[in-house]
Amino acid sequence: MGFTEVLNVYVAMGSQPGPLRLPLHLAPLAAAIAGEPTTIFSPQATPAHTIFGLSLLVMAIVTGIFLVVGGLLLYALVRFRSRPGDSAAEPQQIYGSNQIEVLWTVIPILILVVLFLATIRVISETESVRKPAGALDVVVIGHQYWWEYRYPKLGIVTANELHIPASDPKAPIPTYMTMTSADVDHSFWVPKLAGKMDLIPNKVNVMWMDPAKPGLYLGQCAQYCGMEHAMMLIRVYVDTPEQFAQWVARQQQPAVDAPAAAQGKEVFLHTACVNCHTVNGTEAKGKFGPDLTHLASRETIASGTIQNTPQNLRAWIDNPDDMKMGSLMPRMNLNNHDLDAITAYMATLR
Repeated sequence: MGFTEVLNVYVAMGSQPGPLRLPLHLAPLAAAIAGEPTTIFSPQATPAHTIFGLSLLVMAIVTGIFLVVGGLLLYALVRFRSRPGDSAAEPQQIYGSNQIEVLWTVIPILILVVLFLATIRVISETESVRKPAGALDVVVIGHQYWWEYRYPKLGIVTANELHIPASDPKAPIPTYMTMTSADVDHSFWVPKLAGKMDLIPNKVNVMWMDPAKPGLYLGQCAQYCGMEHAMMLIRVYVDTPEQFAQWVARQQQPAVDAPAAAQGKEVFLHTACVNCHTVNGTEAKGKFGPDLTHLASRETIASGTIQNTPQNLRAWIDNPDDMKMGSLMPRMNLNNHDLDAITAYMATLR
């Protein structure tokens, strides 16, 4: 969340009677904050487990350093504190101790060597794993300020909510993600599943994950990418194989063409929306914004920060900057009739 929006939210919260509460449209963001989802201490995939082990080693070493240094400092404060009757003269100065100088040179070098070797081992374990034949391929593209997911073998393009199948430990089916950026540097980070991976324009990076436990895993863009960097959230849905197959079947269908929403479809197709968005089966072929073919099947909009409800969707279409300041979607200045019609049409795209 940008600083200005945080300030506005807290001003609004302070002006309301009763318990403090976030605006309803920020419910997903509030849930993420309350649940502390971005933690490395509950690993659910192989890369996250290796990183967790390295983190424990680092914490043990730095804790030991803290205890030794703090203990010596405490000893010095107590042992050499000022006492009544002490002379005010400066004590005798002693310089030069080869033993101490060797120790405080060699010990830090040894610590750095241990951490370096441990880090190299973790990198090797996560980066050099050979991709199995049955792995799921996903292309991840970072945008200001949302995520694009492409499943090249399945013919699916979606946004912001990544669906992958759970991996059976006895027969792993990992997900391999080929990652790049459409504009500036981004960083994909779901700490329960894997480490951080940068998305850089004109460069391709690869990461993988193999979570065995179905559920929703939340993450965050971890590289400052502009004004709304803090509201570029990640939602990874780990489905059972059956649930994933059902999701794939739904996503491979063309957009729903509901006669009741025909008026809204016409409004959509005759505005600038088609320049940025795609709806399969229509003339809308824009690539700058998220694919909307199955927008209504997503739980959130605006990269995981806003609950996907008709009310929020209408407010978003009316003026995105009111809900996510700094978003690059312009205000369309629709009248109320057209705004209601296009919202109704968007709600049919399941």
